[in-house]
Amino acid sequence: MLNQLRPAIVSLVLLSAVTGVAYPLAVTGIAQVAFHDQANGSLVRDDQGNVRGSALIAQKFDGAQWFHSRPSAGDFATVSSSASNLAPGNPALAERIAKDAAAQQIGAQPVPLALVTTSGSGLDPQLPPAAALYQVPRIALERGVPAASLEKLVEANTERPLIGPAVVNVLALNMALASLPR
Repeated sequence: MLNQLRPAIVSLVLLSAVTGVAYPLAVTGIAQVAFHDQANGSLVRDDQGNVRGSALIAQKFDGAQWFHSRPSAGDFATVSSSASNLAPGNPALAERIAKDAAAQQIGAQPVPLALVTTSGSGLDPQLPPAAALYQVPRIALERGVPAASLEKLVEANTERPLIGPAVVNVLALNMALASLPR
């Protein structure tokens, strides 16, 4: 019996050490060297070095003077990151979208879909440039800044990846907005 039990225990200890200690340490070490910023959460810092958020997670911006992210089904809490799970035919979804669209409405232009629908995770940090530009008149009015300046700011913060559509990181855009002279 001991002849069969001993190799099993040695295998368990050896494989636990390799898969539970050595492999995670190796992956962590490689990530810290090769992808330092990403391995540490893609943190965004202000001019003083204070952490303002992550480039990968949306934040809630209250007030008409800021660019707003997509709505979040989990109120921007990373623990409850998820979609709303409301089917397209669900009347509750139509009511929520209509309410959000009425709150975002500026003039006669239709509200961009990205400003009234949640993303799959509920924490999408980016908007299409058109959704950011839609908010320019409201922010220009609130801040007393020319709309052309805000449009240039949106353009300067628009990322155009090799594959996929152009996007604007709302946190980076709002940090640039905060640095504009008033």
